[in-house]
Amino acid sequence: MKAGIVGLPNVGKSTLFNCLSNAKAQSANFPFCTIEPNIGVVNVPDPRLEKLEAIVSPERVIPATVEIVDIAGLVKGASKGEGLGNQFLGNIRETDAILHVLRCFDNDNVVHVDGSVDPIRDKETIDMELQLKDLETVEKKLDKVKRAAKTGNKDAQKEEAVLLKLKTGLEAGKSVRAIEFTEDELEDFVKPAQLITAKSVMYVCNVDEGSAVSGNAYVEKVREAVKDEHAEVLVLAVGTEADINELDDYEERQMFLQDIGLDEPGSAKLIRSAYKLLNQQTYFTAGVKEVRAWTVDVGATAPQAAGVIHTDFEKGFIRAEVIAYDDYIHFGSEAKVKEAGKMRVEGKNYIVKDGDVMHFLFNV
Repeated sequence: MKAGIVGLPNVGKSTLFNCLSNAKAQSANFPFCTIEPNIGVVNVPDPRLEKLEAIVSPERVIPATVEIVDIAGLVKGASKGEGLGNQFLGNIRETDAILHVLRCFDNDNVVHVDGSVDPIRDKETIDMELQLKDLETVEKKLDKVKRAAKTGNKDAQKEEAVLLKLKTGLEAGKSVRAIEFTEDELEDFVKPAQLITAKSVMYVCNVDEGSAVSGNAYVEKVREAVKDEHAEVLVLAVGTEADINELDDYEERQMFLQDIGLDEPGSAKLIRSAYKLLNQQTYFTAGVKEVRAWTVDVGATAPQAAGVIHTDFEKGFIRAEVIAYDDYIHFGSEAKVKEAGKMRVEGKNYIVKDGDVMHFLFNV
């Protein structure tokens, strides 16, 4: 699962990517600095791993990860191929969720592609380009489906109705995620269309250091503009995060954070938020060889969770032994959890909960 960082040129995308991945993507004060998308595999910060490690004392600890993609800056006309438009839109289509970076700081030394700071205008520029690309996709599909619908094909008629709803919404300047659909319409027609503006989005407001804790007037405008989108807004002083990232000493980092009023780097919050945005959750395996965080979709069954470790585990699944994370920490060992009768045996229909500590029995 991949989250793509998008935005206009020069809003701080590559600097943010560097903070998240510790990769050193080229970052400079001019547009189109990032041309090929950079991909970083980022550890998901999870304090629960440290607590499990303290109890189990394993040989190694392996965190969950999420892929972050830094995509080239987009400009007006991208949907018609302007700038790096076609490439940008192709790259973003391959991601599963969007981290939309908006410039919410004033700095005369950092040029803005449109000459002034206005995050709402910037958001609308990108929204429009993505909506136009989706409209083009919908219209092409509609041309094909109409012919089948005219012959009396019931499925085609249902799809035509959904495509017309999409077309009307997109033409009105709505992103697909802001258009209301039934669950069946979403599953049968909207999701398979793989439309860009249907993807979950988080708006990352890039602010100055003084606004890192509570935001600023630009951020408030963004919050007001996106209130109907079911989208999260996260405030991040990207330049400051980059400075913190340069410090090798942990205590120095903590002092820097305390000085600006933060209890942890904003990038850690962003990674966890991106993980949730991708509809992911974590279960753990805990043994002397390793304590490990495994990633599954929210709503995954026990066999599906087992399959993340190895496909044979899913094929030959018999049952899962499950301990709630809080019980594991409270009793302090697997043996004591068993003594207290808190270990559960679950079958094929069990829906995994975030934080479950699991052991699978299988037979192939």
